[in-house]
Amino acid sequence: MARGLTEEAPKLGTLFVAAQLVDIAFFTFVILGVEHMRIVPGITAMNPMDLYSMPFTHSLLASAWWALAMAGFLMLKRRNAVAALWAGIVVLSHWVLDLLVHRPDLTLLGTPPKLGLGLWNYPLIEMPLEIGITLLAFWFYMRRTRGPVGPPLILLFVMFVLQAINWFAPEPTAYSIAIPLSALFAYAVLIALASWVSSTRWHRREVGLAVPTMRR
Repeated sequence: MARGLTEEAPKLGTLFVAAQLVDIAFFTFVILGVEHMRIVPGITAMNPMDLYSMPFTHSLLASAWWALAMAGFLMLKRRNAVAALWAGIVVLSHWVLDLLVHRPDLTLLGTPPKLGLGLWNYPLIEMPLEIGITLLAFWFYMRRTRGPVGPPLILLFVMFVLQAINWFAPEPTAYSIAIPLSALFAYAVLIALASWVSSTRWHRREVGLAVPTMRR
């Protein structure tokens, strides 16, 4: 929604990076052996991942540091405090949304107590909630921007396909490196598509002399 609120917000591809930065870091750290996960079938109704060690990505403190890093990078790159602030907010929002769905495996400072409301154990609540948030954000972005409708619809379709695979594909019974690698690949696909969408659309406040005639 951030890109729809103001034309000073980062482009959609950058916001997709911000939204998933914590998970991108986590799965990278898992591959490197810095953080750890295992597969425990039935640990939640929707997700067999036991995320038992992730102090550098999924504590509130760590998320705040990632948010500051993203904001600092955008500040240096764009010299725009508004863009930097929105990028940081989006990064930090990941922890807040995770708090709703995770079992108690999140922390405030990297050590217990562990937190999580566990909506992954309630598919009839979690699935409509996730779909609803996605559709609301899509509607808001489309309403506040201008450009061809095809690219955003393709992005939305791919997002739902990947989510359906996550929800309904057979669950792994043991950890393998294919799990973090497939997650990182999915993020890369979505970020690339979001960057493409951003190149075809512009904020409605930008419509005018600043927008080339061919794009009106």
